[in-house]
Amino acid sequence: MIYSNDKIKVPRFSEEEGFYTTRKRSKMMSKIRSKNTKPELIFRKALWEKGIRYRVNNKQLPGNPDVSIKKYKLAIFIDGEYWHGYNWDERKPKLKTNKRFWIPKIERNMQRDNEVNLELNDMGYTIFRFWAHELKDNLNTCINDVMVYLHLSGLNTR
Repeated sequence: MIYSNDKIKVPRFSEEEGFYTTRKRSKMMSKIRSKNTKPELIFRKALWEKGIRYRVNNKQLPGNPDVSIKKYKLAIFIDGEYWHGYNWDERKPKLKTNKRFWIPKIERNMQRDNEVNLELNDMGYTIFRFWAHELKDNLNTCINDVMVYLHLSGLNTR
């Protein structure tokens, strides 16, 4: 999806703005993590077992990549399907509640992902973005993609 330079404005999520949530939904949403999610932990463990050492959520890089390797200018993001708009054109019409909030929220996340990719590219970084379901279904393929990149970049492993 291509965006203009204008940032998408996400309305505030509050009852005054017309958004309503139940206590049950609020409790569920509060448990959603932004760091150290199961897919991230699985991915990091697999990389570590291959002898690859990395930084986690490096705040010195745009977008705080989930995994980064400065020596090889590599940034890896593990994106949740809902939050980062997987299959968005198909899923967008299926949203049932609080569309005025969730559509701009998710589209802004997608826009931010593109901005971060551009910034990292300008810094000479290679970016890998994996969907959480890709790690669940094809962890070995994802790890292999990273290993191939590292070997092409001159990594000497065991």
